[in-house]
Amino acid sequence: MKVLVTGGAGYVGSVCVEELVTAGHEIVVIDDFRSGHRDAVHPAAQLVEADFGDTAAVRRLLQKTHIDAVMHFAGETLVTKSMTDPQSYFNANVASSIDFLGVVRENGVKAFIFSSTAAVYGEPIATPITESHSTKPINAYGESKLMFERVLEWYRRAYSLNYIALRYFNAAGASSAYGEAHSPESHLVPLLLDSVVHPAQKFVIHGQDYDTQDGTCVRDYVHVVDIAQAHLLAMETVKLGSHHGAYNIGSSHGHSVLQVLRAVEQVTGRELPFRIGPRRQGDPAVLVASHQKLATDLGWSPRFSDLQNIVRSAWTWKQRHPVGYDSREPS
Repeated sequence: MKVLVTGGAGYVGSVCVEELVTAGHEIVVIDDFRSGHRDAVHPAAQLVEADFGDTAAVRRLLQKTHIDAVMHFAGETLVTKSMTDPQSYFNANVASSIDFLGVVRENGVKAFIFSSTAAVYGEPIATPITESHSTKPINAYGESKLMFERVLEWYRRAYSLNYIALRYFNAAGASSAYGEAHSPESHLVPLLLDSVVHPAQKFVIHGQDYDTQDGTCVRDYVHVVDIAQAHLLAMETVKLGSHHGAYNIGSSHGHSVLQVLRAVEQVTGRELPFRIGPRRQGDPAVLVASHQKLATDLGWSPRFSDLQNIVRSAWTWKQRHPVGYDSREPS
């Protein structure tokens, strides 16, 4: 199939493109590099440098290139920024995504995979979280993603759009070629590895008084390659029209911040000094997904999401790219 991937120069998008190419698909990446990296674009992919919300550019592309399916990763993703600048999130994740979807539909593409988030659930009432859990986002990021999920459902009903929205919990790890390099960085594993490489300041754990085994927050970490493979299964499913709607991507197991820190120490062989800071506002004690629906309907299971494997793959990539895509391991 020929697949259009928005945000294919980003973290999850680049690994997904890698898996798609390996599976024999033809890929077109559209990215404006506001947060993605040129070196993260797979060399076998056709690159269109543009904002996915630029309907004229997208229309030109789709009029001259037949596309069988779309994977939509692009958009705003930082939770903290969404609380201070919600307009940019609703512009990108709702308004521009609707414009993009309109051009996709206008050109006859019926298969659409959407990169959503566990932030649509808000504060968990029960864990592990299933797809039937209430959706009450506590930040504009989660709200914007949930709004576009609802748009997709109405388009399915009215226009026969086949779609699946994949709700990630905590993407982590790296493939052999592509890894995590955000600016600013907000994810635990790369932050810990940064502290290993630059140990001048102690790593800060935000709160150790939660109702968990060691007092630190527990999260569900999923290897980015497992997430990419879920996208491939979702694409095959929507092409058949056999399933639609939202699916969690989680490992169904949680690890505390301290457990992840100790795993980093074990993998790197280096002690990681840390201090305990105050809680961050809105941090639930436990966020763990049930992936039973994804397993039952699509046959997915996490193959690479063992915590040691996640950290080892991220550390291997970090050593080759000590400051992200702007650097390479010395030859």
